[in-house]
Amino acid sequence: MSVTVVQAAYVVAAVLFVLSLAGLSKHETARRGNAFGIVGMAIALAATIWLAAERAADPELTLALIAAAMLVGAGIGLWRARVVEMTGVPQLIAMLHSFVGIAAVLIGYNAYLAPGALPSSEETFHLVEVFFGVLIGAVTFTGSVVAALKLSGRISANPLVLPHRHLLNLVALLASAGLMVWFVLTHTAMPLVLMTAVALALGWHMVAAIGGGDMPIVVSMLNSYSGWAAAAAGFLLGNDLLIVTGALVGSSGAILSYLMCQGMNRSFVSVIAGGFGTEGTTFEGDGTDYGDYRESNAAEVAELLRHAQSVVITPGYGMAVARAQYPVAELTACLRARGAQVRFGIHPVAGRLPGHMNVLLAEARVPYDVVLSMEEINDDLPQTDVVLVIGANDTVNPAAIDQPGSPIAGMPVLEVWKARDVVVLKRSMASGYAGVPNPLFYKDNSRMLFGDAKETVEALVKLVRP
Repeated sequence: MSVTVVQAAYVVAAVLFVLSLAGLSKHETARRGNAFGIVGMAIALAATIWLAAERAADPELTLALIAAAMLVGAGIGLWRARVVEMTGVPQLIAMLHSFVGIAAVLIGYNAYLAPGALPSSEETFHLVEVFFGVLIGAVTFTGSVVAALKLSGRISANPLVLPHRHLLNLVALLASAGLMVWFVLTHTAMPLVLMTAVALALGWHMVAAIGGGDMPIVVSMLNSYSGWAAAAAGFLLGNDLLIVTGALVGSSGAILSYLMCQGMNRSFVSVIAGGFGTEGTTFEGDGTDYGDYRESNAAEVAELLRHAQSVVITPGYGMAVARAQYPVAELTACLRARGAQVRFGIHPVAGRLPGHMNVLLAEARVPYDVVLSMEEINDDLPQTDVVLVIGANDTVNPAAIDQPGSPIAGMPVLEVWKARDVVVLKRSMASGYAGVPNPLFYKDNSRMLFGDAKETVEALVKLVRP
């Protein structure tokens, strides 16, 4: 296969990747978008492997080594994909980002140790590429590891607040700039090694300083970092497709992170620099006595649902933990069979991953047309008879609007308290991931339905079924 054919294959793959991103922007086309991405990656891999074999001194050995590595990686990937729970997908994705980061570091060192004969002007540019590739990769690697550990609960989700933490980050960046000058002028390995250590510490500290409440944004941002790391690796390897693919992932991840920051009323820069995370702290609101909450049972809630003409369901991470998406889908079908209008209100950061709730509902075959975003559903909530809050907390917290001193102040939320009746399905009265008390639980039109979400919804299905 000639280089021209390989480049043509790369162009086709790049177009398919663009189509994949476009398809993933909507529920209805997401499956097709995934298919485009899979086909594009298959074409890219086939072309790259063939080109590597053509350029190798021993093509058969090269193909055998590549096949062995791919079999090991594919085996591990298939195993993890089969056994991972939906609640474990966020930390799995964060860990996958760390692999991209460490790969960029290793590629950078390989390019430095075996740069080939280059003119002096090109060699300088090559060294800058190596430096930035290793820097971005190292930050991505440790940052992703910390995010995965936080999301899996292996380390505290609370932010690590070191004295002068922002100054520490600035010093690390300035030190890296100085080391780059040293590296380019001397071509020695010492500044590269020192920078790698600084970058690893910087990535660890930047994510450790962000609270768990901001982890959905962090995962999205790390996705962007991994894309730029891949693009840097593409420059080092002279692979145009890797550059294009990395740029697509990097830019789309950055855009998604920005949109999520808007959805949480967060400063894009401040989240990356340190976030707001207060979960696990002793924040107790503004001292207001909210009174007593009203506890209900399945029979009372079923009676409300049987007489409701409009129902909105707002799911959160608790639905994912309980694996309640299937009975929720069944409850939706039962209510629609009774003639009720049933819709879902999805907050942009519901769950711990962008689109987490949408994926769960699609898995349970909930119709796409009844799954609406926060902006689409909020105006209809005052005309809604019953809102079922299933495992959500911070995304339906009126403190974001009513309490200027709250850590989530200004965060756009689903204004479910404006409905006629609100039923909150929770295991207990514990606060959400941001550690902020929720006044919704104590409002006159709210009632609490305690228990495992899956078992509770299954009980409602039996009582509501026509």
